[in-house]
Amino acid sequence: MSAKVFDGKTIDNILEKMIETVEGSKKELFQIGEQSRHEFDNIREELKEIRRLVYETIEEVERIEVHERFARMRLTEVSRHFDSYSETEVRDAYEKAHTLNLELSVKRQQEQQLRQRRDDLERRLRNLQDTIERADVLVGQVSIVLNYLSSDIRQMNELIEDAKQKQEFGLKIIEAQEEERRRLSREIHDGPAQMLANVMMRSDLVDRVFREQGADDALKEIKNMKNMVRSALYEVRKIIYDLRPMALDDLGLVPTLKRYLNTIKDYNKLDIEFNSIGKDKRLPRRLEVALFRLVQEAVQNSCKHAEPSLIQVKMQIAQKYATMVIKDDGKGFDTSAKKNGAFGLIGMKERIELLEGELTIDSKLGKGTVIIIQVPLEEKT
Repeated sequence: MSAKVFDGKTIDNILEKMIETVEGSKKELFQIGEQSRHEFDNIREELKEIRRLVYETIEEVERIEVHERFARMRLTEVSRHFDSYSETEVRDAYEKAHTLNLELSVKRQQEQQLRQRRDDLERRLRNLQDTIERADVLVGQVSIVLNYLSSDIRQMNELIEDAKQKQEFGLKIIEAQEEERRRLSREIHDGPAQMLANVMMRSDLVDRVFREQGADDALKEIKNMKNMVRSALYEVRKIIYDLRPMALDDLGLVPTLKRYLNTIKDYNKLDIEFNSIGKDKRLPRRLEVALFRLVQEAVQNSCKHAEPSLIQVKMQIAQKYATMVIKDDGKGFDTSAKKNGAFGLIGMKERIELLEGELTIDSKLGKGTVIIIQVPLEEKT
């Protein structure tokens, strides 16, 4: 079908149906993961108890085997010298050997059943672990698709003039967003999801502490749980803000940066200075988003890894270039060392390459870091 047949409304309707379907799938996958985690915890506790019983039963079997062996030896001795023992002694030797043999048989059967139960629970745990991991991966992948469908793809009709441009631009969007979406899924899994799981476990702990240690200790646990909920709420809000700050469309880059930096300043309790040089003018939407994301990533990296007391952000909008300087007095790092998992810097480099800009990083151990970003305001022809 020709691309000219589709208008913006038609594509939006298709996207709405796709988003609705993907959201439903995401909820189902999340429920599968949560149910599997709950079952995993229950089975793990049961397996712990079964392993204890197996160990105790093995010891009991070994103990009975020793007694049963001596009883059989006694019975053999009595049988050989039957005339030398009384009827009572013969009967006692026989009954004791018979009783111990029966008890040993029962215990061995119990041991076999417990071992089978243990092996079955271990298999179920492995299967549940695989299910949980697959569900987490799928939720992350679905989140990438959902965020992609819900955000930048809606602007493609305005930016793409023909089928070839649409294909090339779509590929660039995918390349630029792929790492950000993976990072977002990791942040949700390692941040709010983990915190909420901890809250669930702590809620069970509160009940037990109240019963075993009293109201004062339970109140302490509730306060700790409240702090965890507050942290989870902050992470959720941060992730929501990361997806798309609404102020960027309404107010522009400079006011949005000021608001964002003030929020980071208050939460991390450190000094952040922002200085804008030149005329405060609106830039093309894609540039404002890109510059905001670049500053956001640089500041977050500094707060997370550098332990700074001061971060300085300077922005200059000239006629042909936008320049951003992010400087901190943190612990710095060796720029020549290869760091595993440096997804933030990788994402910044990829985004700047798409903008045909330049990125300079100057950092030394113990002497802070300076990041200079320069992107052209006019597209090259």
